Amino acid sequence: MSLQHTYTLFAPVYDALIERASRPARARSLARLPAEGVLEILLAGIGTGLDLPFLPPSHRYTGLDLTAAMLRRAAARRNGLDLALAQGDCCALPFPGARFDHVVAHLIVAVTPQPLATLREAARVLKPGGSLLVLDKFLRPGQAAPLRRTLNLLSRHVATRMDVVFEDLLAETPELTLESDEPVLAGGWFRSLKLVKS
Repeated sequence: MSLQHTYTLFAPVYDALIERASRPARARSLARLPAEGVLEILLAGIGTGLDLPFLPPSHRYTGLDLTAAMLRRAAARRNGLDLALAQGDCCALPFPGARFDHVVAHLIVAVTPQPLATLREAARVLKPGGSLLVLDKFLRPGQAAPLRRTLNLLSRHVATRMDVVFEDLLAETPELTLESDEPVLAGGWFRSLKLVKS
């Protein structure tokens, strides 16, 4: 089953499964965005638009998702934001390099089948000096996590990966510098990260 097919099926129930648990972490992560000015911000893997209520209203946003079903739900949450929606793959973003002042990648890096490509693409479209906000589940370097790694054998084909070590991805993306790293959910399995592009 492809990721696109899975998330098309998940779209009607996604909010019920994710919204309440992720709300505080989303709000805290997005509070790192500048409130002033008019900036270009990419919401990579916008999903059903659960980030939209927490975004500063002055900026111009582009929301990208793999599935039309998710984008339809995000469109209903627009609520006056300057938001353009596009269907596409976070592993191969359809945007030129250095296009965005900031990139938000909430619950997407470990969801895609190619987490490194997703992080590299976010870095590619980010302007130098811009920030990348990541919220996702990551194993720590050297963490055994046998249950998560076993579950990953199935989950990576259906919905998400459970074996991604963020530090391994970061080592392959030297233009990004980790500025902050906070544990937010599930005993620190989920982390809220802010990275800056040099």
